[in-house]
Amino acid sequence: MRKIIALVPAAGIGSRMQADKPKQYLKINGKTILEYTVDKLLKHNNINTVIVAIAENDPYIKTLDLFSNPNVTFVTGGNTRAKSVLNGLYYINKHFDDAWALVHDAARPCITHQDIDKLLAIKEKCGAILAKPAIDTIKRATRHNTIQNTENRSELWLAQTPQFFPADILKNTLENAIKNGDEITDEASAMELAGFQPHLVIGRNDNIKVTNPEDLALVSFYLNN
Repeated sequence: MRKIIALVPAAGIGSRMQADKPKQYLKINGKTILEYTVDKLLKHNNINTVIVAIAENDPYIKTLDLFSNPNVTFVTGGNTRAKSVLNGLYYINKHFDDAWALVHDAARPCITHQDIDKLLAIKEKCGAILAKPAIDTIKRATRHNTIQNTENRSELWLAQTPQFFPADILKNTLENAIKNGDEITDEASAMELAGFQPHLVIGRNDNIKVTNPEDLALVSFYLNN
């Protein structure tokens, strides 16, 4: 039976938040965004272990109760998301057999168990990601920020997390992509470069990622309701 291990890259600094600390350590109702995210993952019936990739010499993590949780393991992240995820995958592949990695953004604390269930239903080795079909009109811009053309939005989706893949396959695809100098914006992009076609699973609109200051109020609303 496959083992489901959640992997949370949390080594970024979140510069767009313009805050005095990385966004995953900002608090809502006295609790950090990272704690909300990890708690939500651990409360899922099929997830017993969460791997969190943190920055080297992270000064914040040891102040959280999360740091002493026996079901959470911390690894040192890298200077990119891909390298942080890869370090987590090295740990998973060393300690677990037949594991699948459920990679989730640290700053998406509103993920629901229903959406996770839809991902876990995927059995093919190509894996799957949560995503939303594009509903706004999509414009392609020139380098001068004028409109070049309008894209066909019926074929466009906005990627979310979690993203769900066999840990050993994802490790290999990330290693190869990094070695080749490919641009990797999420785990699925590494899988795509290796020839896989991951499934797109429709996610909820409230599974938002805290990126800009105004996102905090919206996430707070969703968490409180």
